[in-house]
Amino acid sequence: MDRNPTDRPPRHRRIMPFEPDEAGSIDALRLKSRRKAAELNQHVLGYGALAEAEWQAAGIAAPNLPAMRQYRLDRIRAELKRRGYAGALLYDPINIRYATDSTNMQLWVAHNPTRHCFVATEGPVVLFDYFSCEHLSDHSGVVDEVRPAVSWMYLYSGELTEQKVRRWAAGIADLVREHGGGISRIAVDHINPEGVEELARLGISIGNGEALMENARLIKSPDEILAMRRSIVACQAAMGEMEAVLRPGISENELWAELHRGNIARGGEWVETRLLTSGPRTNPWFQECSSRTIEAGDLVAFDTDLIGPYGFCADLSRTWLCGDTEPSNEQRDLFRFAADQIAHNIRLMQPGISFRDLVERSAVPPGDCFPARYGVLYHGVGLADEYPTLPHAIDWTEDTPDGVLVSGMVLCVESYIGRLGGREGVKIEEQILITETGNEQLSTYPLDERLLGG
Repeated sequence: MDRNPTDRPPRHRRIMPFEPDEAGSIDALRLKSRRKAAELNQHVLGYGALAEAEWQAAGIAAPNLPAMRQYRLDRIRAELKRRGYAGALLYDPINIRYATDSTNMQLWVAHNPTRHCFVATEGPVVLFDYFSCEHLSDHSGVVDEVRPAVSWMYLYSGELTEQKVRRWAAGIADLVREHGGGISRIAVDHINPEGVEELARLGISIGNGEALMENARLIKSPDEILAMRRSIVACQAAMGEMEAVLRPGISENELWAELHRGNIARGGEWVETRLLTSGPRTNPWFQECSSRTIEAGDLVAFDTDLIGPYGFCADLSRTWLCGDTEPSNEQRDLFRFAADQIAHNIRLMQPGISFRDLVERSAVPPGDCFPARYGVLYHGVGLADEYPTLPHAIDWTEDTPDGVLVSGMVLCVESYIGRLGGREGVKIEEQILITETGNEQLSTYPLDERLLGG
């Protein structure tokens, strides 16, 4: 039987648009590929029509990203000089984002150390990136050089880790010698013992890079605040989409997926936790969302913990009543305690107040709810949860750091109200900017009026 011509096996097509022996062809194609990818980088393309329309409606101008990036680099270098370091070696993807405003598989590299960055106090910013990822930082304007990362985690090095560590450390030591100005001490945020030992053998000592970066990130620039405002608007729009689909019969997981969908649709990045619960799962707090079906009359409480557009955290909590029903007196009481605690504690958040004084004067849950209190009253926030973390006064210990609120800091104020052994609980959290004259509440999503008693 004759075969149909369309059944014939396909001929091999020649897809290499160059002759292998042409001088420079591979390098030229690599450069062309890098430029194309750089032009199509997500940070260059922006966040899309949906997010931009919402930001325009909210009247939030676009941040000046080159100015923001330079501000951050200047903050890091000021801390490096103050602490006497030759530079900083950064592995935490949040710190690399702060230093370079570039991203690469952020959650994956958080537990697979295959990407790091060296910021010289007086010298270049050198990004050691994953294989063939040079294009991911071309937009930043603050990265001077991209080199392939030498990863010595066991996944790549196995029982030859010591050999890879030596190769990795030699590259770091060369940078310190060339750009350290005679200083051989660097700050490192995360490092395994093998790296510490090999750097020490090469004459490089290390200090606390987390302290350096948390202090650098502490005070936000006006452009960072614009970016944070935009991230909060995107988060709150996703929250609105969640609330619109909240109905009896939906599962916690299905509802939580709406926040993820809304965040990604607006160019956001990830959600750090799974803190959404309903009905009896709202007490105690910190249960993760599940397949439980939400019922009419249930409280639904959640904490966004969302990393949104520009990499900024929108960390807000709300508690809603499910269904077309009236809340019980118990639900109203719990909600009113939480709302009043938040309102009182926001009023205390003024520039110049010490951390200790702030917590001593803060409202706390009533006695039968106090044992189930949230772990902190306040915490800093920026590209993620940040320093400081302020506990209840009763939990303040000798090793709790004190400090002062200053203009440009952003903190979240927390409340969880649930009776010990009770059926339900209420979670509320707001994001607050400290200003020169007081504070500004950046989060604006309304509280559930039925639970407020309005």
